[in-house]
Amino acid sequence: MPSSSGDIARLLAEMRTGRRDAFTELFPLVYAELRRLAGAYLRKERSNHTLQPTALVHEAFLRLIGQDRAGWQSRSQFMGVSAQVMRRILVDHARRRAAFKRGGATVGAGEQPMELSGNTIRIEDILAVNEALGRLAHFDARQARIVEMRYFGGMTVDETAEALGVSPRTVLSEWSVARAWLHAELAERSS
Repeated sequence: MPSSSGDIARLLAEMRTGRRDAFTELFPLVYAELRRLAGAYLRKERSNHTLQPTALVHEAFLRLIGQDRAGWQSRSQFMGVSAQVMRRILVDHARRRAAFKRGGATVGAGEQPMELSGNTIRIEDILAVNEALGRLAHFDARQARIVEMRYFGGMTVDETAEALGVSPRTVLSEWSVARAWLHAELAERSS
């Protein structure tokens, strides 16, 4: 089984040409890193949260498998898309929890509503950050992607720069501006 960065790049290239088995071969190679991303997303959640990193990775895999011809050019770009997919899964999860709390649709079989505690991310916070990130994307899509990759995906400055095709200095600068904008936006919404 391939294991080097070169093998990952080769498999991504094969996926672009339509070789369907390439994604199946790629997944085990990037699984540990996807699990790290999932852990970064769930780090502030309570330990017995109904959505665990492994489940998040597997759900992301199911969504990504349909994108096997997405044209990924690099490992970093693939990881960036994976981070975006995981964020969407978490937002969907939070929306289901919020609907359950409001007496709406029930959660899936075997799932419990998320309990909220003092030092965890609240459902409302996930949804508020997601909405603010959508507003930021309207004004500056690259800054929104940087926030998504850095904050939600736990990607480094260099990984983010590579995925976006910009310099690390650009990522640092736009990361700083985007964080300040989001902080002000969320503070205004909560007051």
